[in-house]
Amino acid sequence: MKKLSLIVLLAFVCKISAQNNERVITTAVPFITIAADARAASMGDMGVATSTDVFSQQWNPAKFAFAERKMGIGVSYTPYLQGLITDISLLNGSFFTKIDDQSAFALSLRYFTLGEIELRQFAGDEGQTVKPNELAFDGSYSLKLSPTFSMSVGGRYIRSNLRLPSDGNVDSQAASSFAFDISGFYRSREKAYNSFDGRWRAGFNFANLGGKIQYDEGGQENFLPANLKAGVGFDFILDQDNVIGVTTEFNKLLVPTPQDFNGDGSIDALDNDEYQQIGFFDGIFTSFGDAPDGFSEELKEFTWALGAEYVYQDSFMIRTGYFNESEEKGARKYFTLGAGFAFKSAQIDLSYLFSTSQVTNPLENTLRFSLTFNLGEEYFND
Repeated sequence: MKKLSLIVLLAFVCKISAQNNERVITTAVPFITIAADARAASMGDMGVATSTDVFSQQWNPAKFAFAERKMGIGVSYTPYLQGLITDISLLNGSFFTKIDDQSAFALSLRYFTLGEIELRQFAGDEGQTVKPNELAFDGSYSLKLSPTFSMSVGGRYIRSNLRLPSDGNVDSQAASSFAFDISGFYRSREKAYNSFDGRWRAGFNFANLGGKIQYDEGGQENFLPANLKAGVGFDFILDQDNVIGVTTEFNKLLVPTPQDFNGDGSIDALDNDEYQQIGFFDGIFTSFGDAPDGFSEELKEFTWALGAEYVYQDSFMIRTGYFNESEEKGARKYFTLGAGFAFKSAQIDLSYLFSTSQVTNPLENTLRFSLTFNLGEEYFND
């Protein structure tokens, strides 16, 4: 019996503009790069150098060592392609607990559902309903190495069940892989300036480092979205009730750039076969210097974001941000807005995205929600 493996490669999840540019870098399981919480989403999809919250697992788990409460629990909901369909969404659950004043442990689960798809070979056939989905389960341990600096190691199990059975073949298997993260976070002591106090923040995260993922035995191996995040921020502590935090972040995929290996003027199947021979470990290092147009193209493979957050009495927050990607490497450009409201141990956050690019953003005009509970004793960091 003919065996057909159909991978649902939602191009809009990766880089919609790839159809117009052969050197846009695409990867498997791009859902793990989507901002899964409303706070990060409202500041231009950033979180590597922002202050600690329960959703730090995706951005920089080293921040958990600086958590100010014993325990945190958070859930978030992100509708996807809301303008076209209603049953595609990203769900996220996160948990952390402080082991002591110096260390913390965290878990998170991200689940991306593509809803229900009804399959028919012919119009009169009885439909077969499938529910393709992907998930990532994370764990991390963070430790303060000094009063102002912490590091973390994390592991991630990734499962991608996007194969659709056909011709009576119902034994399709989900693809899976493992990855790990290494991150660091710096949080300075509060310092007095002329008319305000201030605190510096900085962070980095080597995320999704791991082997390729393969949907078919003997078939194509796909790179995971390994990436380097780095950022810096500053808190303007105007008084005990008013704080303004500003942050900037840079991100680069640690994945090789597609190449015209045979020099025929286009990237074809033969080039792709050679591209697939690059191992994930070698790909991390070659990704910093393999762009065909040299250093200028390498710079275009960096995305950058700016974000700001105003906090009043730790109970009301207003946020905004901007995200930018080169037009030749994906063309994602958008503004974000958001707000947060806290009462006792509970907090709800909202975010909204406005695209400024000609490329349609699948999250455009989408309202995202997060709910957080901060519990237990308080920890006071210097």
